Amino acid sequence: MRDPSSAVTGPDTTAHLPVLHRDELHGSLGDPVLDTMNFLNEITYRYPHAISFAPGRPYDGFFETGQIIDYLNRYLEHLESGGAAPDRVRSALFQYGPTAGQIREVIADWLRLDEQIHVSPESIVVTVGAQEAMLLTVRALAAGKQDVILVASPCYMGITGAGRLLDAEMTAVAEHPDGFRCADLEAAIRAERERGRRPRAFYVIPDHSNPSGSTIALETRRELLELAAREDILLLEDSPYRLVSPGEQLPTLKALDTDRRVVHLGSFSKTLFPGARVGFVVADQPVVDATGRVGLLADELSKIKSMVTVNTSAVAQAVVAGMLLSSGGRASLLNSRTSAHYGDAMRAVLEQLDTELPEDEREALGIRWNRPTGGFFLSVEVPFRADNDALTCSAEEFGVIWTPMSYFHPQGGGEHGLRLSVSYLTHEEIVQGVGRLARFIRTRTATSQEG
Repeated sequence: MRDPSSAVTGPDTTAHLPVLHRDELHGSLGDPVLDTMNFLNEITYRYPHAISFAPGRPYDGFFETGQIIDYLNRYLEHLESGGAAPDRVRSALFQYGPTAGQIREVIADWLRLDEQIHVSPESIVVTVGAQEAMLLTVRALAAGKQDVILVASPCYMGITGAGRLLDAEMTAVAEHPDGFRCADLEAAIRAERERGRRPRAFYVIPDHSNPSGSTIALETRRELLELAAREDILLLEDSPYRLVSPGEQLPTLKALDTDRRVVHLGSFSKTLFPGARVGFVVADQPVVDATGRVGLLADELSKIKSMVTVNTSAVAQAVVAGMLLSSGGRASLLNSRTSAHYGDAMRAVLEQLDTELPEDEREALGIRWNRPTGGFFLSVEVPFRADNDALTCSAEEFGVIWTPMSYFHPQGGGEHGLRLSVSYLTHEEIVQGVGRLARFIRTRTATSQEG
């Protein structure tokens, strides 16, 4: 038998191979959003000794491999104590499981205990990370070309990437340096309707957002819910950073939601176990079919999921459920140490920025940054273009990596901003990294002013 690899690499056997042209593939493959992570990974690989403020991933020091078995056993004990037969317990690990998820009751209890969100297990779909939750929700809501999803800008690129893959129209609503304003969303909704389009939902991260680190005030949250009801749209609330942030948190939009305007997107990647890739969506909105039968939006999302990932890993769900059960159903108890760590990391970065770039110097140079109270991210505004060329220079010549804020502006903007992630570094790395960053900013600023 001919070696199949020779058909690809042999010099005389390639003429008969099919040639795929990029312009004949889906248009999203040429979208810069889909190249951003590859570029960051390439920079990280090329400069392994650079200190990276780019990855928004949890700190490795909190994970112990032996605990996985303990959590699996805790979940199996939960099933057995609830009267599950041995074959049911076995299936909970080895079989596909229900499409909507097998730990919905555990998640519903956690939402009630930690977030004061009172929903039935039937309104929850367990997903492969929050990214799948976004994909399912956008697919369900974007029914036609006239439908549009509004997004806070800057915003997490996962939502805009999902929209691009699905050919769903997305419209950016700019966030101001002092925060989000409902008046801007209301103007965007009415502008879309004047264009003959139908705004379906507004995507937002209310707490310690990615990438800016901003948090929406309680009064603005109530105003946002009133606006959603008045304009008849849904709110897609993405909130992965609350339980890894220090101090008392404001209530979620979903906790304040009295008429089911909020679709709540969640993930256990930041709070419990990144490698499990377990997320969820709370979709308790009623859906009426042509016969008058009333179901839930969660039921419709489950149908879509059955054609995407079929189900979420049973083992991953079991580990996450075991973690929650081990703490009486409260993820907040599991995150007391982690939230303190991330709070200290944020304070350390802000203190080092103040030390390395004193107020009089940064005012003279035109450098500013915000001061988030939690989460993983903050944003820095600089007087030069913080693009891929600047990032390459920063990594190669100064040994520090960050993320251009322009990546997070779906319709342009952020050219002079950079995002710093505080979550993945030790205190020593933060001190060294901010020092390197300050030297890069000074040098790049001077070069840009000379030019």
